This record gives sequence, structure tokens and C-alpha cells, in this order.
Amino acid sequence: MARMADYWNHNVAYHPVVMDAVPTDCAAALDVGCGDGLLVRKLATRSRQVTGLDRSPEMIELARRLSGEIGNASFVEADFLTHDLPQAGYEFVCAVAAVHHMDFTSAVTKMRGLLRPGGRLVIVGLGRNATPVDRLISLLGVPLAQVNRLRPGHGNPHGVPVTDPEMSWGRIRAEADRLLPGARFRRHLLWRYSLVWTKP
Repeated sequence: MARMADYWNHNVAYHPVVMDAVPTDCAAALDVGCGDGLLVRKLATRSRQVTGLDRSPEMIELARRLSGEIGNASFVEADFLTHDLPQAGYEFVCAVAAVHHMDFTSAVTKMRGLLRPGGRLVIVGLGRNATPVDRLISLLGVPLAQVNRLRPGHGNPHGVPVTDPEMSWGRIRAEADRLLPGARFRRHLLWRYSLVWTKP
């Protein structure tokens, strides 16, 4: 079986936020923007079936190769916003560093619809600095990031698509409050935020 974690980066750092939110007795989970499938392989230990979706053919090929011995994981090469997925088909939906590659409102609205009642959504994402407070919080993460560069396995899988976020932290939080009433929003030091929401 492929190793659970052969590298570490600012996205992997917040995988525990995702894993801690997986509902008990989860039957079906979806990882949006799954990349090389590292999080899918972790989720496979907590859910009876996990699907990883990514629009990059290179990432899906890599995910399938690394996850070949995991019988309850499958991968789909598709654009999340246009791909047909089962409404109310999942107990758990997550996206790590993927939502800023899409229209936020469209992505979150679709994720919300994919959840069964009582299901949980977790988003770990990036925001854009727009205020002096934003910039100050970002600066506070620099020393921690420099220390983390010394960690064994620090880096990113080759070929991961990268883009800068367009939405500010404040706009993300406001739109999340509108779309996901009662969601828990947290901004983290390593230039990420997390959203955790349970569907009524």
C-alpha cells in the first residue's frame, strides 16, 4: 500500500482538520480537487467508499497509481462544476486548496447539495490579503513556514496546478456565512482558512 504521507506542505498540514470532521459510520465521501490522492487514501480508513475528483489528467493518473491497492477508493477525472454527481449522495464532502480554482459560490452551492442531511462539508482554502490586518496575520505565519521548510519531506507533488486566490478573506467569510449558516470559519497561520459545516 502507498504510504499515507511521504511529503508535507501547507495543505497537508491541515489534513487533520478534515479527518477530525469525518462523521462516524461514513458510507460515502468525496474529495474535490484530490490531486495525487493523498487525502483520499487517508479518508479510505474512515469511510466505506471514497471518491477523489480532479480535472488534471496527470494528477488522476498519479492518484490511481499510488492508490491501486486501496479497494474502497476510486478516482474521476472531471471538472467538478460540470460533472454529474449524485445529489444528497455523500455523508462527507471536502476540498483542500481547490475552491479558489473555481467560482466560490458555485462550488460551495454544489458541495452543499451533494450532502445528505446530517452530512458534513469541510473546505480548507486560500484567501487574498485585502486589509492591513490580513497582511499582519499573514506575516505572523512566516516564521512558522521557515521552520517547517526544514521538515523531512517538505514539498509538493510534481505537476500540481497552482493559482493565486482572488477572493479576500473577508469576502470568503461573508459568502460562507450566507451559503452555509452556522458554519465554523477559522483562519490559520499557514495562509489557509477552514470551513466546517453540518447540513441540517
